[in-house]
Amino acid sequence: MDPYAWSWNAEALVILGATVAYLAAVRHEAVGAWRVASFLGAMGLLLAVSVTPVHTLGMHYLLTVHLLQNVVLAEWAPLLVVVGIPPVLAASIARPGVVRALTHPWVALPLWLANYMVWHLPWIYDAALESPSGLLHLEHVMYFVTGLAMWWCVFQDEPHRLGPGPRAAYVFAGFVLASPIGLVLALVPEPIYDFYVEAHHRVWGLDPLEDQQLAGMLMALEQAVVFFAVFAYWFFRFLAEEERSEDVDPPPVAA
Repeated sequence: MDPYAWSWNAEALVILGATVAYLAAVRHEAVGAWRVASFLGAMGLLLAVSVTPVHTLGMHYLLTVHLLQNVVLAEWAPLLVVVGIPPVLAASIARPGVVRALTHPWVALPLWLANYMVWHLPWIYDAALESPSGLLHLEHVMYFVTGLAMWWCVFQDEPHRLGPGPRAAYVFAGFVLASPIGLVLALVPEPIYDFYVEAHHRVWGLDPLEDQQLAGMLMALEQAVVFFAVFAYWFFRFLAEEERSEDVDPPPVAA
């Protein structure tokens, strides 16, 4: 198989359908162009890891590229989708009880972490890759759905409104708890995914252990960059609010 072949699949149809549904839902709303750009950026990323050579390389050749797919599905695309949803539409989406439950901070973050860690267990990871028309699709759906739930309370006020301080703490906790996945992959001395060990073709001159180490390092690095950027945004919002509060509060009157 050509490692740089394009691959059309059912996930691409779902992505295109979601794009059409979003544009139809916001066509009569006063939505900032930056929100639309964020949502469309998410759809573009999803298409890139679903139909371009990224998909072929990840599915047949390189763990590094497959982990890039996972990161897009579980972190980057859900983040951009949540940012792209306007508040009125978000309030409507958050109305059902199941959404209220899944997006609660004490549910969403543990669920996202557990999902991330379970799918990276070697026997489950290999099984998903060996079932590209079944289990792999379930893996991708669960990455994306738990990613949406995890980011929801960071950027949306409904149904659980958090202040800037709690949002910053939540994102920091997510980074600290998720970072061991990439670090373990980068540091273990043997390849742990048989699927890539047994791959018949190598590209980019990487053997299985080098591929795994590179994958782990890149995963840890991207999480540090993305989560720190979001943490910094809310942390500085928190500091700004505290400063405004101190300016408004009158000084105590001496007895």
